[in-house]
Amino acid sequence: MRVTKQSNLILFVVDASWSMAVAERMQATKGAIMSLLTDAYQQRDRVGLVVFQKNRAIEILPPTNSVELAQKALADIPVGGKTPLSAGLTLAHQIIERERLSNPDVMPMLIILTDGAGNVSMTNMPPQEEAHFIAEQIQHDNVKSVVINMEHVSFDQGLAQKLADHLGGPCYTLAELRADLLYQTVRSEMAG
Repeated sequence: MRVTKQSNLILFVVDASWSMAVAERMQATKGAIMSLLTDAYQQRDRVGLVVFQKNRAIEILPPTNSVELAQKALADIPVGGKTPLSAGLTLAHQIIERERLSNPDVMPMLIILTDGAGNVSMTNMPPQEEAHFIAEQIQHDNVKSVVINMEHVSFDQGLAQKLADHLGGPCYTLAELRADLLYQTVRSEMAG
């Protein structure tokens, strides 16, 4: 009897609007993705990246365990504009559903880097309400989620924490947004 090891799918969902220091965020995310991919080969894990900005979300890196593919995909990421948080959450949810169809044993985890302040809706719901509604659907589908709060501490209105509450997961504020800290946070959540 063959025992198949469960594989993890770590999907980063990153706010690439101008609302925060986007260059720093992307550097840390890229570094964490590359570190996870270095492990992923042994672990059978896959890593993906969704960014949201302007009025849409884009799957920059479809779930992969290929370091080469990731390096190519991560080279040039669009930034700027508004914050379509709902679109980012929806696309991430669709990717996870797609992955579960092809691999029912996959253990998905969302790592969402945002201040939680969506300002673009896909429907006629207010942006925050819509994002929270989608977050609850994600939680309902048993997707483990971690929010990394990107809001500057002096401006924090608790929106990232509210998003985490609707997702049913923790919200972290990293002392510094660095690749190694982001990587360690993801690893400890996976172990936990």
